[in-house]
Amino acid sequence: MSESIATSPSFDLGSILLATTKLTEEQLEAARVTHSEAGGRLADHLMREGLVSADEILDALSRQLGLPILPTIDSSEIDEALVEKVPIGFAKAHGIVPLSYEQGGAVRVAVTNPLDTSPLDDLGRLFEGAEIQLELANQRTILGAINEVYDRGASATDALAENAAEDLDMLASTISQEPQDLLEAAEDSPIIKLVNSLLQHAVKERASDIHLEPYETEVRVRFRIDDVLYEPIKPLPRSLQASIVSRIKIMGGLNIAERRLPQDGRIRLKIAGKDYDVRLSTLPITYGERVVMRLLPRTQEMTDLERIGFDEQHLTALLRLIARPNGIILVTGPTGSGKTTTLYAALSRINSTDKNIVTIEDPVEIQLRGVGQIEVNPKVGLTFASGLRSILRQDPNVILIGEIRDVETAEIAIQASLTGHLVFSTLHTNDAPSAITRLVDMGVEPFLVGSSLVAVLAQRLVRVLCKECKEGYEARDEELLEIGIKPPGRPVQLFRQVGCATCHYTGYHGRVGIFELMLIDDEIRALVTQNIDSKTIKKAATNKGMRTLRSDGARKVLAGTTSVAEVLRATEEEGAVSQI
Repeated sequence: MSESIATSPSFDLGSILLATTKLTEEQLEAARVTHSEAGGRLADHLMREGLVSADEILDALSRQLGLPILPTIDSSEIDEALVEKVPIGFAKAHGIVPLSYEQGGAVRVAVTNPLDTSPLDDLGRLFEGAEIQLELANQRTILGAINEVYDRGASATDALAENAAEDLDMLASTISQEPQDLLEAAEDSPIIKLVNSLLQHAVKERASDIHLEPYETEVRVRFRIDDVLYEPIKPLPRSLQASIVSRIKIMGGLNIAERRLPQDGRIRLKIAGKDYDVRLSTLPITYGERVVMRLLPRTQEMTDLERIGFDEQHLTALLRLIARPNGIILVTGPTGSGKTTTLYAALSRINSTDKNIVTIEDPVEIQLRGVGQIEVNPKVGLTFASGLRSILRQDPNVILIGEIRDVETAEIAIQASLTGHLVFSTLHTNDAPSAITRLVDMGVEPFLVGSSLVAVLAQRLVRVLCKECKEGYEARDEELLEIGIKPPGRPVQLFRQVGCATCHYTGYHGRVGIFELMLIDDEIRALVTQNIDSKTIKKAATNKGMRTLRSDGARKVLAGTTSVAEVLRATEEEGAVSQI
């Protein structure tokens, strides 16, 4: 079908999708039958079935209605006077965000579904009969703009804190004496607004944790971004501390009357259209209760192995390992080194209808469709060991154990691998060879470790240099030697952090993995069986081509991805020196 026909208003959306996508007549007809029975939008049904993408629907709507598409929305250019007239709930529910006034008094509005005219009529009334000029944007773009424009970040949080403090005496009294009333509080309560604003601000800033720390005269708020703590807003009044903690405890289902003991809880909420699982921990200290909230996206898109930081050599070896029918693959590193993300990226790669994949974790941090996920619960006797025994009766092909913590779990995992299962798990060790000695120290027989283990992957996360402000410089020989590179006798350009508004003046934005992959071949297996120390095993592995953590980090320094300082911070000193 020609372009002129495809863009003709006389053609319906289905006809345009046939002309511009891979959708077939048979698929469209089947979707129309199902759509007529179930109701809703035909476009939504096509997207749920995976027949077309959201961007393809948007392009078809643009062709059908002659409306322009906005690839991005700059929230700084949105007219706040317009935003004040549109409730945030209305904007999110209908995928609408007002943009600006045009000549003649018309109002530019970005919308995801221009065919739904009812909210557009309501919008006309909100803008006192002004003409509405529609432009198209996908749902993610619009939700992102709504999130930014309705919550201007730190300034909004500071203002909410001041508003809450104005009427604090009555509010604090209500919370401390009749905490149940807060459950029935209106959504415009100052404390509720303040806590919601903190959560929204943290998501906007890519924070993984929120720390609320009470002191004698104030409550300090810090966000952990890229593994470093920042203070994004000015300290809150100390008088708000009890009210904030009570609100957070209620959200997490904790006992607000208990202030003497630590408590742990969970909050499930939606921010900017995304579901989050918030892990909550309270700890009584001198001036009140310290609160830490970890933000875990529940519906996050799986990270590809290629994007985590694996180079071609590591990726090829890892893909070969995860295609095996049996054996144990361990990922090691400290807490927060990205072990779970790597394991789930691997599971996502091999996840298919012909494989039965079951995990047991503490807690389940990432949701993966098609995988049976179990969360340990020691209170009812569901431990790693007991859960693993039950999993083996579920006829699994692949098993993921969140962490091997004791000899019982280790031995069951080994027996599972020896009876035809592929097992993934984690350990807390400094490097790959140390995982072997750790298992032996637990009480596992060396010959069992050698016969079941097929690979150990050690990893760390290093911060990525901000692309907007990093600067190049000529490396000193001492710097190269520090990261294990022999000076080549010629100038070598590296990059270092500077700092700008994009990266909060840290010089870094985001993180990437560095890896040490040890394959267990016959030579290494013989050393393991003989219960040889980890240093000897590491030397044998490096002689056979294994790159250490610092060596892999050095490659990313030479590529301009990270800095020498980051690699030195994340890795241990090694004696080996390699050439560029």
